[in-house]
Amino acid sequence: MNGLYLVTPDWDDTERLLHVTEQALLGGAALVQYRHKTATAAQRLEQATALLALCRRHARPLIINDHADLCIALDADGLHVGGTDASVAQMRALLGPDKLIGASCYGDLQLALSAQRSGASYIAFGGFYPSRVKQYPVTTAPDILAQARAVIDLPVVVIGGMTVDNARPLVALGAQMVAAISSVYGADAPQLAAREIATLFD
Repeated sequence: MNGLYLVTPDWDDTERLLHVTEQALLGGAALVQYRHKTATAAQRLEQATALLALCRRHARPLIINDHADLCIALDADGLHVGGTDASVAQMRALLGPDKLIGASCYGDLQLALSAQRSGASYIAFGGFYPSRVKQYPVTTAPDILAQARAVIDLPVVVIGGMTVDNARPLVALGAQMVAAISSVYGADAPQLAAREIATLFD
């Protein structure tokens, strides 16, 4: 796990979602997380099924946000959940040893340690900067990355207002992946936007 961690926006237009996602994959996105907080169950199934086929064509993993039932139904590559040890442990027991399980740990190193002990595959810290999509306090200090590097043996994803310029110092501090929504899906040239973030890891 290294590079651009692409997170989908709450778009109802599946054709547009697939087009921009493919542009980002062509630009070097390493992984896609399907996240649509307002979708119906039927819409989630339709979009996730199409995204999984797209990711398979590009040999990239598809992670499902929150919905373990959808992950199981599609045999997607993994699941992203909140950072509590209970949820991570429950999802690991449910999904087995081979699926990727990511945990949101915000700015809390103890949450990250608990997630690691409970079987997480990677952890996510943030938000580091104001986000146009996710609503959370901007409380995560960059020095958490150095602290995590000393005690966490998992890949670390950074999220929250990520642009290539915002992400660069966090990558220098040890982040293995940069999660992006608006800076790619809202870009005039999504393939180029994805490539600019991906090249931080070259």
